[in-house]
Amino acid sequence: MEAEGGAGVALEKAASGAAAKEEVAGASSANVSVGSSQDGISSIKLGWFSEISPMWPGEARSLQVEKVLFQGKSDYQNVMVFLNSAYGKVLVLDGVIQCTERDECAYQEMITHLPLCSIPNPKKVLVIGGGDGGVLREVSRYSSVEQIDICEIDKMVIDVSKQFFPKMAVGYEDPRVNLHVGDGVAFLKDVPKGTYDVIIVDSSDPIGPAQELFEKPFFQLVAKALRPGGVVCTQAESIWLHMHIIEDIVSNCRQVFKGSVNYAWTSVPTYPSGVIGFMICSTDGPAVDFQHPVYHIEEEDHLNESLGPLKFYNSKIHSAAFCLPSFAKRVIDNKTN
Repeated sequence: MEAEGGAGVALEKAASGAAAKEEVAGASSANVSVGSSQDGISSIKLGWFSEISPMWPGEARSLQVEKVLFQGKSDYQNVMVFLNSAYGKVLVLDGVIQCTERDECAYQEMITHLPLCSIPNPKKVLVIGGGDGGVLREVSRYSSVEQIDICEIDKMVIDVSKQFFPKMAVGYEDPRVNLHVGDGVAFLKDVPKGTYDVIIVDSSDPIGPAQELFEKPFFQLVAKALRPGGVVCTQAESIWLHMHIIEDIVSNCRQVFKGSVNYAWTSVPTYPSGVIGFMICSTDGPAVDFQHPVYHIEEEDHLNESLGPLKFYNSKIHSAAFCLPSFAKRVIDNKTN
């Protein structure tokens, strides 16, 4: 973990045209309004950030704030970075924790390697969202990949991540990366049919600018953009909190994707309930058995010494991720059969 010295440095200007606001050091004793798409109820009080939302009623995740490093507002959302002694730097969008230095590996590695290790020799990959660059970092581990496109709507998230989370944003340095700043739905509408082997949708929760990314028309665009037997992996909420949302996602995916439809999950301590899930599907074409990876990326760590070794993912965790608790398995099996 890398602590920043002095006050957080404001970005000169957000790409959206919204000016960023620099926070003073010593914010641990201040009351700071974070701003939230859920009525602005997440905040910093008496030196603690509490993530409070109607999406997880009756509970809150709190982290002590050593220092606010950055706070700004783009055209789309409030953006904040603060320092925590246990998890390092923390990125918060609209009052919701997106990633921390300590546990980002569990999310970034799983959402990337679950799909990419499930098919042989992927060549063209699209990332929707993922402005922090962590998914790009993981995709760049694959020597077979020739083209990595990313479409992120919020330029401020990209700039903030490059400044405060360089170990994630290192993904942008790969020469195979093509950055498109804009709306992911609009981007997909212009993608020729069958372009990509893998599409990874690294979205925030289904509210605000990310809501469209959980709906059937979006999945139809994804399916069109994939080649036969191509795969998609999308963030799909928590089995402990959002089974009603997961039911809808599974139902929509089952109607759209005619290959394999699966739900997997992983542990991320700083996410609500401590777990997050992924919807991982394939289009009609060569069969894909997601539970048994055909490629073992952990054996190729030496090919990417500059990125460091994998911290979370391995082939056994890959297979285990599809083992669901009985209550979730019943619901998801009912939707997929």
